[in-house]
Amino acid sequence: MQLQAVAVFLLQAIYISCALGLALYSLHAAWLVWQMRRVRPDASAADVENWPTVTVQLPIYNERHVAERLIEACALLDYPPDKLQIQVLDDSTDDTVAIVDRCVAYWRSQGRSIVAVRRPTRAGYKAGALAYALPSATGDFIAVFDADFRPATDFLRRTIPHFCAPGSEEVGFVQARWGHLNRDYSWLTASQALALDGHFAVEQAGRQAAGCLFGFNGSGGVWRRTCIEDARTGGWQTDTLCEDLDLSYRAQLAGWRPLYLNEVVAPAEIPPQLNAYKRQQFRWAKGSIQTLRKLGGRVWRSDNELRVRLAATVHLGAYLIHPMLLLLLLVIPPLLLLGAQPLSPVPLIGLTSFGPPLLYAVGQVRLARDSWWRRWAYLPLLTLLGMGVCLNNSLAVWQGWCTKGGAFQRTPKFRVESSGDGWRGSTYRLPLDRVTIAEIALALYALLAAYLVAGRSGWLSAPFMVLYAASFATVVGVSLWQNRTPHARPAKVSMEEMNTVHH
Repeated sequence: MQLQAVAVFLLQAIYISCALGLALYSLHAAWLVWQMRRVRPDASAADVENWPTVTVQLPIYNERHVAERLIEACALLDYPPDKLQIQVLDDSTDDTVAIVDRCVAYWRSQGRSIVAVRRPTRAGYKAGALAYALPSATGDFIAVFDADFRPATDFLRRTIPHFCAPGSEEVGFVQARWGHLNRDYSWLTASQALALDGHFAVEQAGRQAAGCLFGFNGSGGVWRRTCIEDARTGGWQTDTLCEDLDLSYRAQLAGWRPLYLNEVVAPAEIPPQLNAYKRQQFRWAKGSIQTLRKLGGRVWRSDNELRVRLAATVHLGAYLIHPMLLLLLLVIPPLLLLGAQPLSPVPLIGLTSFGPPLLYAVGQVRLARDSWWRRWAYLPLLTLLGMGVCLNNSLAVWQGWCTKGGAFQRTPKFRVESSGDGWRGSTYRLPLDRVTIAEIALALYALLAAYLVAGRSGWLSAPFMVLYAASFATVVGVSLWQNRTPHARPAKVSMEEMNTVHH
């Protein structure tokens, strides 16, 4: 009996800690919404007479579907040609190499300063490529675009002046808001767009308005070169999978200021495949926890106010939500089978769970006041998606706590922009992984938990467990459906691929 009492105590402690943790993050979302009252329109940029030199870096690895689109968009940037250099950081091992070479040769013939930069090895992945190319960059400012982006022609003319305004000498980087090339492609892309809009329009803007630290998002932004090369900052480093978040926090801890621009948009492609989304989330979760582990101590030893240090810790640890969700589910059946009556998490979480829905609603009102509710209507699907990947992201969090660096698993891009575009015939399509089997088991486990809760307290107490089951079932069902034998049109191909086929 004593052993049983100890087990119940430990399970209850885990249960209550997870419920409190989830409530904390919900309150944090509500706090960011509250900070929106301080948000003002983007500061006016300075008039620039003598434009500074800029290098645009395009890290690419096996991107046959989108490499040409990216290079073309950057070659068409409206910026003085003699002040603009484009570096295509190509680590590819497939026919993307030929596509890049053809595009570089074409745009060089059109008078653009553009070069393909290739390394002997892929050491350090994206961070390694950015660091490798920096010494040969000619720009005083470094713009970065990932392969899935298509920047507008005026991107540099709208961002660079913010480095040139009076008093902006300490601005280390400027981050633009991500737009979406394929928001309406499917419910999956629409749900991801809702989450990304909330992150940028409310989280990034709210942190900036509150004077808190926030991160560079890896693409769609510009760095001051001296900030990267500052010895206090430390340059690009390869010991986390979120090299962007890592560098931006180190820069701010070294005294550099960030700037988020909500009105400048960098459109990008959202993953249409659920397994690609899971891979992206895995990398972000692992990398952010590695950054928390690496810089958490420095954050707390800094001279920042207590509220800034607290907000930074919550920000870097945001993916801890997923192991909390998973543990909350796992401990309920053992508690019930041991005869304990766990406190219902619904009142505690319910009192504070208005935070994320409110955050997403405010984000859409800010971006699309006349049609915000149509976009916000995807919230139930986003909820299923967020809970359904909690095992995937919990595994990433565990790896983030235990390891440094790791393999940078790219998120495949298919150049999917409209409803008629296909992707399932692409060789980049990801197969099912072993996590899917565990997600099936968790769906059944959640149904067992719902049955036990209903038997103890009635079915009105079981919806939270049913939501778990529905979330895992949704993720599994969509994964299986998307990995059936493809009959749809293949993903878009480049001219290089078409010529290869014809010859």
